[in-house]
Amino acid sequence: MMRPNIETFLGCDSDYARASVVLYGAPFDSTTSFRPGARFGPAAMRHESFGLETYSPYQDRDLGDCAVFDSGDLELCFGSAEMALADIEARAEEILRDGKFPLLLGGEHLVTLGAVRALARRHPDLHIVHFDAHADLRDDYLGAKLSHACVLRRCHEILGDGRIHQFCIRSGEREEFRFAKAHTDLHPFSFDGLAQTVEALIAQGAPVYLTIDLDCLDPAAFPGTGTPEAGGVTFLQLLEAVRRTCTARIVGADVNELAPGLDASGVSTATACKVLRELLLALPVGKPAL
Repeated sequence: MMRPNIETFLGCDSDYARASVVLYGAPFDSTTSFRPGARFGPAAMRHESFGLETYSPYQDRDLGDCAVFDSGDLELCFGSAEMALADIEARAEEILRDGKFPLLLGGEHLVTLGAVRALARRHPDLHIVHFDAHADLRDDYLGAKLSHACVLRRCHEILGDGRIHQFCIRSGEREEFRFAKAHTDLHPFSFDGLAQTVEALIAQGAPVYLTIDLDCLDPAAFPGTGTPEAGGVTFLQLLEAVRRTCTARIVGADVNELAPGLDASGVSTATACKVLRELLLALPVGKPAL
């Protein structure tokens, strides 16, 4: 039985036995390729979440009506990406074993790989819906196979062709875009095609992992991230995409790449908190367990 975290995200204070959703933080940014600081994202989101309301006027739902347990942050080895991923995988597996929905807070985007490893064992037909400014499909970054620049390439090695659906992508090497054309379902620059993708996933009954790299947002709205890219989507566009994706059979999710120290205004942290609130409320599993 997990113990409650001392400081929880707003409204996520259900006891573990009753909870249907479990938050777990991965404060890891050791492979960051530009500006570090994402390791401080999960703690900042918890602390600043109390500037929000539990109620969402967008969805007419309230976190007080949900059953969410915040298990706090994992203590990860900053010197070994593989050890950190193993710890993330183990926590995700524990949550799944208890019949609950794992929702991961990064940290840099590499942390997704640990969760996907656990989910793919449970769901061999797993699909990923990926919101990001970057393709993250490099085979290696400066010789390292485990990097936030390579995370979706490593996920592809687990899942295979046609099961990674990428949206908002507007940055990457030429080889990454060529790889995506041959092996993933790439929708660059925007959420165009998301509705059709979700409809197809629903028709298949496919289990879906949703990974949200917050740098999919335009840096005018979200500057507090390690690798900002101009030309991103708005908060309301992201909210609509999250709600639409959550109509599919979502079995796991993450929100990552907030680096709070890179935005002294606090706007990026507030935006990340709001994205997490709306994701929690959009999940069909977030309702109280009876």
